[in-house]
Parts: sequence; C-alpha cells; structure tokens
Amino acid sequence: MKRPLLTRSLTLEAPLQVSDGAGGYTHEWQTLGFLWAQLKAGSGRERASFAATVSRVPYRIIVRASPYGSPSRPVAGQRFRDGERIWKIDAVGEHDAYGQFLTCYTQEETAS
Repeated sequence: MKRPLLTRSLTLEAPLQVSDGAGGYTHEWQTLGFLWAQLKAGSGRERASFAATVSRVPYRIIVRASPYGSPSRPVAGQRFRDGERIWKIDAVGEHDAYGQFLTCYTQEETAS
C-alpha cells in the first residue's frame, strides 16, 4: 500500500457549548490543532433546501494517527476547516494495518 501524501494543512475543530446568558446555550467551535492531510473527493449530489440548493460531497480525509484520547485524534462530531471550507466528520477508522494513518469520512456542504 502506498503511503498517503499529506500535503494539505487543515484545522481540527471541536464543538463547544457556551451559555447564551438566557438559560440556554449556543455552539461555537474550538480549535484543537492543525493536521496535515490528504483529501479524496467522492461522488457529490445536490438537493433542494428551504432557501437554496445544497451540494453535498463526501470526502475521505487521511491524517497521521494519534493515540486514543489525544486531542489531536479526530472523532465523529468534530470538523476540519480550511479557510471558508468545512468538512463535518461522520466517522473515523484506521487507514492501514499498522495504525499509522486514520481515514476520516466527512461531508462538505456548499449552498448555491
């Protein structure tokens, strides 16, 4: 198996609940760190939304593995960011038999 080419720097972010001052909370995103990654796009699809058309493209994002529990190890519910582009992480699994890399199954949504 060829080693992945980790040529793209992505920001790993985790959701953070912050009090809104009225008894509720809002979601903000906390930066956990930066990871070098390889992105592989899948087949996209388009669907109608309330105010716009939303294009969804699945991506497999490969990153170097980190130990379980490490803040630099991606988990479902987090997201990757590159400028204005955002990929929501749906699942994470080992990419190779040696556990050196992880494959993150993600979705990128774009409103048009």
